[in-house]
Amino acid sequence: MRYRRIGDTKVSAIGLGAMPLSIEGRPERPQAIRTIHAALDAGITLIDTADAYTTDADGQGHNETLVAEALASWPGDTSGVLVATKGGLVHRDGGPWDRDGSPAHLKQAARESRRRLGVDTIGLYQFHRPDPGVSYETSMGAIRELMDEGVIRMAGISNANVRQIALADHVLGGRLVSVQNQFSPAYRSSEGELDYCVEREIAFLPWSPLGGARRGGEVFADHPAFAEIAEELGVSPQRVTLAWELALGHCVIPIPGASRPESIADSALAADLVLRTSDIERLSAS
Repeated sequence: MRYRRIGDTKVSAIGLGAMPLSIEGRPERPQAIRTIHAALDAGITLIDTADAYTTDADGQGHNETLVAEALASWPGDTSGVLVATKGGLVHRDGGPWDRDGSPAHLKQAARESRRRLGVDTIGLYQFHRPDPGVSYETSMGAIRELMDEGVIRMAGISNANVRQIALADHVLGGRLVSVQNQFSPAYRSSEGELDYCVEREIAFLPWSPLGGARRGGEVFADHPAFAEIAEELGVSPQRVTLAWELALGHCVIPIPGASRPESIADSALAADLVLRTSDIERLSAS
């Protein structure tokens, strides 16, 4: 496993996006736990969760509780695992999820996430999505106060544009460590944000880096170079996709979702797959 950095913390170059383990269509809890354990067995030390990854029946926090349970039951040493969670969304079955970027909500949500994760300080807390009813500066001010109070150790943002990234870093006093945006072969509109982060040594965490669980086949049909190079190398198209994203910048850390142990085990191997320059150029043009 190769490693990269989020702030002052070394993490695996591939993370686990835990959302599929808690939303509609999720696997049974034993399989979900096995999937997280498989990620840890493969050397993954970054797990991404959020209080909004749940169902209406479960209420906020199902995924955080699941992650905490999996970490507590894994027989290995989890002291080097960074759990990144998010606040600012309220789940609604069928969507759209409600947005609440108010300082009162963010502060309460962070404290509840800390309790569910069973930690004294959240390793990485990310503002989940801008709230049009609250100024971005106000929301980020609450995140800054959570850092200053020791509720969270590092701060990040999600679903942000370049202007918001710059504003967040300013409000945090230069302490923004990560940006989590959608990015995949089929969704490249965040390429500007990716480049901006790489230039400033801010970790960029592509979510849905394989195009989404329900669109995987379509993605590779629409972008055939990924499947073609995978066949040439004797690996899965998913592994090639993640290796390509890693090659786009030294601060890029994809967080593929998984609901089966086999899936995340394969994704983890992308960290050690080094593509040729010609492959990278071919994939970028696909």
